[in-house]
Amino acid sequence: MSIEVLNESGEADVNEEMLVDVCSFALRAMDVHPDTEATITLVDEATMADLHVRWMDLEGPTDVMSFPMDELTPGGGRPDASPFGAAMLGDIILCPAFDRKQADMAGHDLAHELALLTVHGVLHLLGYDHVAPDDEHEMFALQNEILSDWYDSLHSRGVAYQDKPTGPHAFPSAADREELDRRMRAAGEQAGER
Repeated sequence: MSIEVLNESGEADVNEEMLVDVCSFALRAMDVHPDTEATITLVDEATMADLHVRWMDLEGPTDVMSFPMDELTPGGGRPDASPFGAAMLGDIILCPAFDRKQADMAGHDLAHELALLTVHGVLHLLGYDHVAPDDEHEMFALQNEILSDWYDSLHSRGVAYQDKPTGPHAFPSAADREELDRRMRAAGEQAGER
């Protein structure tokens, strides 16, 4: 895997090595071609808000956005699938300043939130979505399984980034995340951010 991290957020409190590790783990867990490439870009809240309006027509910053390279897959499907092989999957955009607030509200640290959102972004790059209830359940279950397995793999590999959190929102269901989104919107409105 070739994962490039571009930190354009101004945030120094981001472990880029951890982001590469969790992204690579998620891609391997999803049996993605080993020569596949992806980019993780960290941006500030103003940039994320601009992207959110431009691509989703939604006001304010958000936690993660994914931009798959759909044009590589005539007829749809995964870009790394046969006969295509190695491909550039696309870009995952994270917003550490927004994600820190979300992590605080969820009761865990920024590093875990970024790991969770990276796995979420990988799944979007691979075509998973959470619009329909069945798809939403499948995506969040898979996200949590991959993230939990990644934490377990760190111990077996002798790697330490952050401790595996045990709080009730560390491995959230779709309903948990919807509630967190609602609380984040309310906090943003109260602060005059949105």
